[in-house]
Amino acid sequence: MQFDHEIVGKIGSMALVRRDDHDIDYNVFSRLGAELTPDFIWVSSGAVEIGRLDYRKHNDGRELEGADSEEAKADYAAQGQSILMENYRRFTDPRYSIRQVLVEHTHFNDPERRAHIRGILMRARSQRAIPIVNYNDTVSIEEVRKMELMNLRQNSGKVVECVDNDETAAQIALLVRARILLLLTSAPGILRDADDPSTLIPEVSGKNPEEIIDHLQFLEQYCSGSSRLGANGMKAKLQFLHEPILQGTTVIIGHSRYRLSQLLDGRAERTIIRVR
Repeated sequence: MQFDHEIVGKIGSMALVRRDDHDIDYNVFSRLGAELTPDFIWVSSGAVEIGRLDYRKHNDGRELEGADSEEAKADYAAQGQSILMENYRRFTDPRYSIRQVLVEHTHFNDPERRAHIRGILMRARSQRAIPIVNYNDTVSIEEVRKMELMNLRQNSGKVVECVDNDETAAQIALLVRARILLLLTSAPGILRDADDPSTLIPEVSGKNPEEIIDHLQFLEQYCSGSSRLGANGMKAKLQFLHEPILQGTTVIIGHSRYRLSQLLDGRAERTIIRVR
């Protein structure tokens, strides 16, 4: 099977912060930066949470009024986006460029915009650059987004929402025909019991992609909960994976405390999803 890019990876907001300390987890950025290369397209949440932390730091520990509102989320994202990129630049090998790519649902529901985003991402490797992709929360307005998505559903049926970066990562893996999709989470992989790490399912495989999707749909019954308000949790992750798996992409889900190389080569506990 032919693949056009090596790895699309994704990390969630909660993996990049020390929530109890109200601070950024610089150790995670350091681990990532030591291994990110132009073979990766990296999807990173974190702008909103990091912006929230920075706002608190400059306002005596207070948060914005209506801290979970759409307006506050946009303000936090605007404050945190540059800090997020600053930390990727600070810890990544200086031989490589870092490129910020902010996307919205419209980029994945229009053929010309999809082609434009694919071009940006595909050119980066030959130019020794690492794309850092994030959903553009700063300018995303929920009511406008809902209206646009409703119109798209009426006209075409199938719609990419991309309000969750797990979906964004899956769509990018689909767009660039990635060999591997690596999802870093706050869990070691797919668990039969969300509260018991010993119930990790190390591999989901099948003789073809359709058989794997049948297995994933069965496993969704074990998946519930999420690490923060507004996150969709493991069940949504599994649903977003269907299209990349159908094109032959291997998916790896593992904890953000491990190095990328450990997860990729199996030296760390993980769930790997692949055709056997």
